[in-house]
Amino acid sequence: MKKIMTGNEAIARGAWEAGLHVAAAYPGTPSTEILENLSGYKDVYSEWATNEKVALEVAAGASMAGARALAAMKHVGLNVAADPLFTLAYTGVGGGLVVVTADDPGLFSSQNEQDNRFYASHAKLAMIEPSDSQESLDFIKEAFAISENFDTPVLFRVSTRICHSKTLVEPGERAEVAVRPYEKNSAKYVMAPAHAKKRKYLMEKRIAALKEFSETTPLNRVERGEGKTGIITSGISYNHAKEVFGDGASYLKLGFTWPLPEKKIRDFAASVDTLYVIEENEPYIEDFVKALGVACTGREKLPWVDELTPEVIRRAFFPGEAETGGYAIDANIPPRPPVLCAGCTHRGFFYEVGKYKDVVVTGDIGCYTLGMVPPLSVTDSVICMGASVSAGVGFRKAVERAGRNEKVFAVIGDSTFFHSGITGLIDAIVNKAPIVVNILDNRITAMTGHQENPGTGRTLMGEPTHQVDLKALCMACGVKEENIRLIDPYDLTATKEAIKAGHDASEPFVIITTSPCALIKEVIKKRANMKCAVDEEKCVKCKLCLKAGCPALNFRGGRVYIDRASCNGCTVCMQICPKKAISREGE
Repeated sequence: MKKIMTGNEAIARGAWEAGLHVAAAYPGTPSTEILENLSGYKDVYSEWATNEKVALEVAAGASMAGARALAAMKHVGLNVAADPLFTLAYTGVGGGLVVVTADDPGLFSSQNEQDNRFYASHAKLAMIEPSDSQESLDFIKEAFAISENFDTPVLFRVSTRICHSKTLVEPGERAEVAVRPYEKNSAKYVMAPAHAKKRKYLMEKRIAALKEFSETTPLNRVERGEGKTGIITSGISYNHAKEVFGDGASYLKLGFTWPLPEKKIRDFAASVDTLYVIEENEPYIEDFVKALGVACTGREKLPWVDELTPEVIRRAFFPGEAETGGYAIDANIPPRPPVLCAGCTHRGFFYEVGKYKDVVVTGDIGCYTLGMVPPLSVTDSVICMGASVSAGVGFRKAVERAGRNEKVFAVIGDSTFFHSGITGLIDAIVNKAPIVVNILDNRITAMTGHQENPGTGRTLMGEPTHQVDLKALCMACGVKEENIRLIDPYDLTATKEAIKAGHDASEPFVIITTSPCALIKEVIKKRANMKCAVDEEKCVKCKLCLKAGCPALNFRGGRVYIDRASCNGCTVCMQICPKKAISREGE
């Protein structure tokens, strides 16, 4: 029976049907739901790894042992996992090894818009790109077969619209694939220089075989239409191009996109009068086609920034035609920038830090990135996972050289700290950087949808496990116990005192805020009847409470108003109010 599935659900289903044994990932939009869905298949071992590098190494170890293995991550996660990725192209596999990379054209939830197709050509890995959910299921099964047949990891490249869009899928049954026996082979798996050099020659032979495969695989197919216009495309761009050009063009749809099929491309180009290449982000296919000496048009018409849509393609290739497919609305919708949720545990901390004018806040990837948003406006930088701490060290060292005295507060979440903040903290301690590392522990990986992490005490598969103690971990790294503060961030007095102690410290200092995310179901139930209310007779309309930036607080009709549906009674506004005009109900 056919089902409607997102691409992520279909990838998980297809991997399970392929006989997958081991899967690992670090959550990151748009890839998160792949492992969340795989965890429901109990004949697959699934885990949230500490970071993407660890996830790929876990999958690589399972593959070496003979199991079919998968690692999944968003596009920037592959940057973290690039070190093992490039070496695994040399070693090859035992059991099939598939690496899912989920790109984010349009930067819906990312710090950049990189095109990970170039990882395949750079690392010399086979690459597959589906165009919808059915292909996501079918192609992931093909990816495991290719991996084992050609002794190579396979990069499975999807994008936001593939991951999160839903299409009809016809699921099948699981193939029970036995774990292959392990045979010790140091020449294959120990990448010492002498072994790696020999493996490089074998890799070049593999690439030649993959090039032949690319010419004949049905993953790359020609669809003949009317007229003499030809379009080379792949992934979600295929669907968009079909919507715009319909049967008025022929298509070379590429599903196996490294190595690209040189002969097939030449033959297709020779069969049409006009050749377009339609793809998102970088001209990956277009550059290859032009390098063959084949004339084509692509980036000259298509934008370099943002995702493609049918309307963007229509405007590019048919600028005189009226746009179709949209619906006009009368409402003038105001912009809605993202903000910290009502009752967010981070709000009080940022409010108090913002009072210091000599503080520079190096931020990180997570909900607390939103400390940059007015009226809090405290975050000075966000680079990548874990960079808050190490960039903070560098900033402080430069300040010391310049004879200035800005105090650095590095802000990082619990999951991000486990991911890549620990090494930065060690660097700060060893190099005596007097920065304040603020670990905002809300007991979950919040921004990507509440996944477990090493601090939650549960695994992805729901099993109770060791809960890493952040204070003990910081002390083990070398932070003195007297330089660590554990605080409830809803308590502004305690928060203020801890921030002052950190600000005045001359050694590395750590503040750990300990309060669960306000959107955790158990927290919502516990605080369901806790609401703050404004006493209009006491309120002098000073608007100081609004400086915390809580979306439950509004000023309209000449008065401060608290939206009861949003408020969870965190009391930050109540503690800020100088006239005691706000109280909490429902305690």
